[in-house]
Amino acid sequence: MRIGIAKDRARDMDAPFVPISTQQDLDRLLAASTEHPVVLFKHDDACSISVRAYWDLAAVPGEISLIDVEQHHELSQSVAAQLGVRHESPQVIVVRDRQPVYAASHWNISRDAVTRAADWEEVSTDDERDASTD
Repeated sequence: MRIGIAKDRARDMDAPFVPISTQQDLDRLLAASTEHPVVLFKHDDACSISVRAYWDLAAVPGEISLIDVEQHHELSQSVAAQLGVRHESPQVIVVRDRQPVYAASHWNISRDAVTRAADWEEVSTDDERDASTD
């Protein structure tokens, strides 16, 4: 499948994804993490690995905040600085109480792991520690 085709199809599935495009959006998202886990996905639709991750994450049962790294590179770098997680793209980070509890990038992005890390299913502490070192 050509990336352009995947990109057009991905636009049709924007429902679980909420765009994050400003520092204020990011600040609100991190504040919300004190009440419930939040999932942040750094995505570049020009990258075939990111498109594959997008499709996989589209099946996650909860809301995913999305930063378009091509359009909002500085915001993506701000995430890395604020959370202490090295910037990668594509990358998914689950945040609780303003702290990353899970991070994965590239081919390691998995809807099942994100679902567990966000407490949409149970996840063990050992799984969280192992995954957060990706």
